[in-house]
Amino acid sequence: MDKFAEDGNPPAGRRRVRAAQYLRMSTEYQAYSIENQRDAIRDYADLMGYDIVATYEDAGRSGLNLEGRPGLQQLLADVEIGRADFETVVVYDVSRWGRFQNIDESAAYEYRCQMAGVRIEFCAEQFANDGSIGSDVLKAIKRSMAAEHSRMLSQKVFIGQARLIRMGFRQGGKAGFGLRRLLVDQHGRPKGILSSYEYKNLQTDRIVLIHGPPDEVATVRWIFNHFVRTQKSQLEIARTLNNRGLLTDLERRWTRESVHSLLTNENYIGNSVWNRGSTRLKSHRVHNPPEQWLRVENVLEPIVDRKLFRRAQILLKTIHRHMSDQEMLDALKALLARRGALSTFIIDAAPDCPPAQRYWWRFGTLVKAYELIGYQAPKNYRYIHVNRRLDAVRLQAIQDFVAAVEARGAVAAYDAETGIVQINEEVTVAIAIARCRASYFGYPRWFVKTDRQPLADIYVLIRMNPGDLTIRDYLIAPAREIAGKRDLHAHNGAFLDSYVFPTLMPLLALAERVAVESAT
Repeated sequence: MDKFAEDGNPPAGRRRVRAAQYLRMSTEYQAYSIENQRDAIRDYADLMGYDIVATYEDAGRSGLNLEGRPGLQQLLADVEIGRADFETVVVYDVSRWGRFQNIDESAAYEYRCQMAGVRIEFCAEQFANDGSIGSDVLKAIKRSMAAEHSRMLSQKVFIGQARLIRMGFRQGGKAGFGLRRLLVDQHGRPKGILSSYEYKNLQTDRIVLIHGPPDEVATVRWIFNHFVRTQKSQLEIARTLNNRGLLTDLERRWTRESVHSLLTNENYIGNSVWNRGSTRLKSHRVHNPPEQWLRVENVLEPIVDRKLFRRAQILLKTIHRHMSDQEMLDALKALLARRGALSTFIIDAAPDCPPAQRYWWRFGTLVKAYELIGYQAPKNYRYIHVNRRLDAVRLQAIQDFVAAVEARGAVAAYDAETGIVQINEEVTVAIAIARCRASYFGYPRWFVKTDRQPLADIYVLIRMNPGDLTIRDYLIAPAREIAGKRDLHAHNGAFLDSYVFPTLMPLLALAERVAVESAT
C-alpha cells in the first residue's frame, strides 16, 4: 500500500479521485452539525487523496425516509442519469446516510449508486466499506442501531407528550372553532394568544386552550342546540351557516364533515383527547382504536353542557350507523345512477350517501372507491395524489430558497396568498412545478401554465424527472421571455435552454448583497 507524503498529498503519479460529499443533519446533536461533518470529510479527503467536487446537503432533514430529502434525491438522480462527475461519495457515518426503519431501504439506495459505478464511503466508521464479510456485518449492525435510535427517541417523545397532556397542556393541532391557543410560560403566566401558524419559540413555554370570541362561542352552542332539538342534518346546518356568511376556523365554508367534527369534539365539554391518530417515524397516519386514546377531563371551561353533548353523540350514532364496505359502495353506485357523475361536491351534497371523506378513510382514496363500482374518474382525480406530493416539493423548495437567501445576508419573504417570493423588497419571483409527461413518441415534456401564475419579474419552473420523484432541473427566466409558452421539451433551442440550471444558485447569486466601498 502506498504511503502519503508528509503534506497529505498522494505520491507523485497517483491519480486524485474525484468525490462528492453528502451531509445531513436533523436537530439531534451538535456533534452531527453540517460544519463538523464537512470538516471531518475534508480531513478524510486530504488523507485519501480525494478532490471534493460536489456537495449534496440535507440540513434539518429527518433520516427516516427518502421523502423530504432533496439532497439525497438529487444525488441519486445525478448518479443514475450519468450526470455525476465523481466516482465516490463520502458520508460522515451510516446514520447520516439515513435512519431508515427498514435497513434494506438504506442498502437499496447504496446499491443504486454502486450499480451506476459510484461507491459510498463512511469516513467516521471503523470499517472500510469494501464489500468484505466483516464490513458488511458491521454495516448491517450500524444500520440497525441507527434505526433503533429513532425508535427509542420516538418513544421518549411520545411519553413526554403524554405527560404534558395529562397536565392539561395542548400538544399540536388546530384549536378549533370557538377556541384559541394561549401561550403560557413555565410558571403558567399568560404570554399571549397564538394566531394560526404561530408557535412557541421557547422549550419551557406551554400552550393551553381557552374560549375564543363570544360570537364564535355562541355559534358553537347554537349548532349543538339546533342539531339536538330540531334534528336538522349536519348538511342542513352547514348550509345555514354558509348562508349567514360564517366561515370555519380554517377560513373555509362549512361542510357536512366540518359540522360533524365540531359535534364530536370533546374540547367543547372541557376534555382533552389525544392520540386519536398517529404518524410515528414518518409512517402513514393511522387511526388508533379508542382504548389507545388519552383523555383528560376538565382541562378548560366547558362551552357546551355535558348532557347536551351526550344527546348529540347518541343522535349521531343513530344517523351514522356503521356501514359495511359493500353498503357504502352500493350507496355510491346508486348516487352515480341518479346523477350520472361523481365528485366530492356531489357526494357531500347527497344526504343518503356517506360523505366523501369517509370513502377516503375506508378505501384509501376516492378514486379507489370509484374503481370498485366501475366508474372511470376524470384525469385530474387520477393524478390528485401526485399533485399533492408535487405541491409539497414546491413548498419545500421555496422554504429552502428563502432560507438560503437569508443565510447570504439578504432578505426574502414568501406570500402564500399570491405565491410570490420577494427578494430584498426589489425583485419578485414566481416558482411553479411541472410533472414530467411522455409525448406520443415517449419523449419527456413539461406543461407550462404561465397564464395561471401571478405577475412577477422572474419565473422559475421546477421540472421533475420521469416518475415525478426527483427534481431534474430549474428553468429560471425573466417572466416576459416565457409568456405564452405552453410546454417544454428536453431540448428547446439554445435561447430557452440557456435559462435551464441544475440548481437555484443563479437566483441566489442575484439575491446576494455586495458591499460597496466608499470613494476615497
